Amino acid sequence: MRLISESGEQLGIKHIREALDYADRMDLDLVEVAPNANPPVVRTMDYGKYKYQKEQARKAARKKQTNINVREIKLRPKIGDHDFNTKRSHVERFLRGGDKVKVTIMFRGREVQHPDLGEKLLRRLAEDLEEIGQIESQPNLDGRNMVMVLAPKKESSSGERKKSAARS
Repeated sequence: MRLISESGEQLGIKHIREALDYADRMDLDLVEVAPNANPPVVRTMDYGKYKYQKEQARKAARKKQTNINVREIKLRPKIGDHDFNTKRSHVERFLRGGDKVKVTIMFRGREVQHPDLGEKLLRRLAEDLEEIGQIESQPNLDGRNMVMVLAPKKESSSGERKKSAARS
């Protein structure tokens, strides 16, 4: 087998007994790196330390991950101004929190014959929130519902997180 030291230098082709003796003298483990190579490649290393470092790297990568939630707000085409402003403030809060928002307009009865009213309402909402959010998927009619997805803008959501972290 081809023996590689813990520092990465090749020690040559050794018999299995010699490789085990070398690893034992160095108080390290003998780990098979490439079993299909000819001859097989083994390396001396502290395997427990290696596993620990891999686990720490995996945990660090998981911490850096961001989870994006999709929140949903439902509206009706004949919504009043005050109710619209309340729903808009909810959407704004979700976007500032870094979440995507799925805005759904539900049509009942004959309202479905006027999808332009729903689209106008969705466009108005997107215009009101254009400084903190952007349209990810355009309004489209899906049966009796019209759906649009808003996503937070990159700079506004990270800026808000920095501000909230500074306050803490």
